[in-house]
Amino acid sequence: MHVIATAGHVDHGKSTLVQALTGQEPDRLAEEKRRGLSIRLGYCWARLEPVGDVAFVDVPGHERFLATTLSGLGPVPAVMFVVAADDPWMPQAAEHLAALDALDVRHGVLVVTRADLAAPGPTLDEARRQLARTSLAGAPSVTVSGRTGAGLDDLRRALADMVGALPVPDPDAPVRLWADRRFHVHGAGTVVTGTLPAGTIRVGDQLACGDVLVRVRHLQTLGRQVDRVSGAARVALDLGGRVPGQVDHDSVFVTPGAFAMTTQFDAHLRGDGAPPERPLLHVGALVSAAHARPLAAGFVRLSLDRPLPLRHGDRAVLRDPGSRRLWGVRVLDPDPPELGRRGAAARQAAGLGTFDGGMAAAVRLHGRARRSELARQGFRDDVATASPRPLVAGDWLLAPERGEVLSAQLHQVVAASADGITPVAAAQAMGLPDPSLVLPLVTAPLSVVNGRIVVASGPDPTDQRALAALRSLLEEHPFAAPDAAGLEQLGIDDGSLVRLARAGLVLRLAPGTALLPAAVDLAMARLAVLPQPFTASQARAALDTSRRVALPLLAHLDRTGGTLRLPDDRRRLRATARVQAH
Repeated sequence: MHVIATAGHVDHGKSTLVQALTGQEPDRLAEEKRRGLSIRLGYCWARLEPVGDVAFVDVPGHERFLATTLSGLGPVPAVMFVVAADDPWMPQAAEHLAALDALDVRHGVLVVTRADLAAPGPTLDEARRQLARTSLAGAPSVTVSGRTGAGLDDLRRALADMVGALPVPDPDAPVRLWADRRFHVHGAGTVVTGTLPAGTIRVGDQLACGDVLVRVRHLQTLGRQVDRVSGAARVALDLGGRVPGQVDHDSVFVTPGAFAMTTQFDAHLRGDGAPPERPLLHVGALVSAAHARPLAAGFVRLSLDRPLPLRHGDRAVLRDPGSRRLWGVRVLDPDPPELGRRGAAARQAAGLGTFDGGMAAAVRLHGRARRSELARQGFRDDVATASPRPLVAGDWLLAPERGEVLSAQLHQVVAASADGITPVAAAQAMGLPDPSLVLPLVTAPLSVVNGRIVVASGPDPTDQRALAALRSLLEEHPFAAPDAAGLEQLGIDDGSLVRLARAGLVLRLAPGTALLPAAVDLAMARLAVLPQPFTASQARAALDTSRRVALPLLAHLDRTGGTLRLPDDRRRLRATARVQAH
């Protein structure tokens, strides 16, 4: 299916043209028929060969209903722009064209109607001149008469050619449906309708509407009951009888967890002059009050009165309700940093100018960000190919220059501690939200020893000989740590073990008891195959060692997060550790 919106001045024949193309009446309210103008969005459809079904969203042309018009244009990728041959270029035609340009709609057909009432040439020339300054420049044109039917076949061919050239939406994309109508059907329940740009909705799916989860009970498109529908499409969702009141005609339904909700974002602004401090934001099929703060020429920060699922690259319209002026908005940063010191707004705008849709640019601007959150905000994952590449710490990404600053800070924190510091304590001291951000910052001469970050130093010749002897002994039996007598025979005292442990070369479990650092990963792998939870005796047998070694090794794994000790003294591997062990 394809979806096309109409646009143009009131009483220029949009609805008549849609009815001639589809055989259906878009104006269905009694008041619409009495006054001869559209008040609400109208929906009709027809089959156009060779492209298939085409749904038309017929928008009002009267100036009083601009908000309704924008709700119909917002989610739609293509337009049939209508002007009448027997009228001059009119204000609402200019306003609709400005809205389409603000939304960057690039696919359209210009239709001069009422060609039976006046020569269409002058109107066509003026309309082409007006479109030439917008995103619809070069759109094909057709002259028709909705009354006589002249030119309708040419229009059908032009519309088919246009929709055939539209980008193919991704059926696997997450769903984001901006609802434009809500009503109740007796015996069924609450029904919402909207234009689905991409993704797939199935009967039985759960969708999120703010904090509310709703289930799709029945699904309809083009007047037919279906089990599933993929965008682009006009859809009606039956949500059943128990739907909270906040689910209204200006709601938005999304795949749960796939979108980040935001009440503030930074955007590129296109249009003449600066918007007012309190404009209205039209996005998708809804409108939200906003507060505009200029950042620099062409960039603005918008704060909303309601959270919305916005992504990088989204298009919207900013409207001054007093002067009726319009601006185009392109979302750049859906989760911008706070603006604090003098000059922060200008620096933020300069950073926004480097945005190319990739995560690396967003991380450079923010300093750090979660990879999963950037994906929900619509950024492309270019971490592997970016130059310079962000530092990766689990789900976190660090900007390289930010990493250098934090690495120097970590060296200062470690140097100030006598016996090293844990990653958790280091993160707290550095004001970082997650200890996993600390580990990529550990560079020479720092190292991680027994779960603590220390300043590493190389072993002296005596300790080197002790290390070589210990490695030789543990090579075949990695958990057979020698006792005090065995260490004495090897010429190893506990002082050597302490120094080697600080350098990260051995794992000192207790005075006189040491293993090689690789023993930790090997122990996790062996414990992973045990039934969970397991006893200390089962662990000792799996490790093929003594209680003298097994008990302090298990205590070490408890401290470092590999195992969890239960009240009955049994243990189990933590979930993340179990995944790593496998």
